[in-house]
Amino acid sequence: MGASSKWGRKGVVSEKASRIRLVLLDVDGVLTDGRITLNDWGEQTKSFDVKDGMGLKMLKSCGVAVAIATGRKSRVLEQRAKELGIEDVYQGVTDKKRLCKQLKTAKGLKTEAVCSVGDDLPDLGMFAESGLRIAVADAVREVCESADFITTHKGGFGAVREACELVLKSQGKWEAALDAVGGK
Repeated sequence: MGASSKWGRKGVVSEKASRIRLVLLDVDGVLTDGRITLNDWGEQTKSFDVKDGMGLKMLKSCGVAVAIATGRKSRVLEQRAKELGIEDVYQGVTDKKRLCKQLKTAKGLKTEAVCSVGDDLPDLGMFAESGLRIAVADAVREVCESADFITTHKGGFGAVREACELVLKSQGKWEAALDAVGGK
């Protein structure tokens, strides 16, 4: 059921976004640009887009839960999630489909209440358990073909903010989100 274009089926996408209660995010290639930098001591660094972070804070302020699922393990991610107040952080995940099922059960959510944002093949498992599937602009072909919506921004460069705005605007919560962050 891939997206026909970046803006295709806008009414259907908005309808799906209006039901979202949980946004589940991949990290590398979604919250970051996908590059992993290691210094001489083997320490990992990543870059996060501040606008993505603001979008996630806006979602949370309007009652939409946020969770992170990644196959890698990173102290940098732990720090960023802590800064954003995201408690549901799952690292070293080998089966994102199973994790998504577990989250739905734990939070009492139906499939249509979950939005997944991904960029690569392991994210297809999350997509299978989500009512709204969002691919970042530079996602692999298979993820784009499975997506309901493809962002105009690349991963790590505002794609998550775009997804957050889609959900908030579709739910009529954009003005409240602006108020919550002092944007009005």
